[in-house]
Amino acid sequence: MVSITLDKDSVRSATNPPDTLTGTLRAQDADGIDSVWLQLDDEPPVGEDGLLQTSFQSPFRVVVPAGFSSGARLPVTLEARDVTGFRSVLDTMVRVASAGP
Repeated sequence: MVSITLDKDSVRSATNPPDTLTGTLRAQDADGIDSVWLQLDDEPPVGEDGLLQTSFQSPFRVVVPAGFSSGARLPVTLEARDVTGFRSVLDTMVRVASAGP
């Protein structure tokens, strides 16, 4: 089982300093979690070692890249692999908000 809690459902692109997406990752597997990855859009995935624990929880923070228009939807993918090689994937998305004042 994998789950993600996002601290917000919209982000800003091309702000200075860059906006960040933050939240909490969770994975649970009776065989033990080998590793967990989070990927925002086409950015390189950010990984954590599950330390073979049956339950894993960790905060995350990823920088939102510049170049997205207001209203765009950015995919967020959470993937966990257990010690036997089985993978669980969860997909969601965040919306790009206007830069605002």
